[in-house]
Amino acid sequence: MTDTTPVRLLVGLGNPGSEYSQTRHNAGFWLIDELIRRLPNSQALSEDSKFHGRSGQLIIGGHSIRLLQPSTFMNRSGLSVAALANFYKIAPEAILVAHDELDIAPGTVRLKMGGGHGGHNGLRDIISSLGNQKYFGRLRIGIGHPGNAKQVSNFVLKKAPSTEQRWIEDSIDEVVRHIEAIVKGDWQLVMNQLHSFNAAESDSE
Repeated sequence: MTDTTPVRLLVGLGNPGSEYSQTRHNAGFWLIDELIRRLPNSQALSEDSKFHGRSGQLIIGGHSIRLLQPSTFMNRSGLSVAALANFYKIAPEAILVAHDELDIAPGTVRLKMGGGHGGHNGLRDIISSLGNQKYFGRLRIGIGHPGNAKQVSNFVLKKAPSTEQRWIEDSIDEVVRHIEAIVKGDWQLVMNQLHSFNAAESDSE
């Protein structure tokens, strides 16, 4: 992985509504919420019908970054992402999508540029809505896997056990620590540190 285009749009994926707010599928929302809570010069999200979501801004390293939480359900996330990206003329390679990831353990996070949707309905719809463009960044927040593909839908729409939830939150904290380098595109530097972080291992020490 080499360094990438600076991020102009940071998207957090999830489902709208209080009944989903604490479920694993909303890990992308949690990251956006934490950034707004923790960082100065951030703008609270507000509902914007033309973007089918809640949008705001964050100033990092002197650069303005658009923030977005789609108000559509997960499988229509692309409607929101494409609307904002097209309005502000943001290229796919300048978009970073934060989402829950079944294939990595709770307490771990991975950065990735491009690739397929891996069965994630939010990514699937974003790829389709961007004109089958797959070359955008992904911030993959580990939630673990139930062990059986038939259980996935139920798994992502449930709360994680308290210990796993703490690990997920710790991994999001780690992302916040590196957010300036991430949005600048200094991914090689970040990956050397972020990909070695494991909240579960730290918890056991």
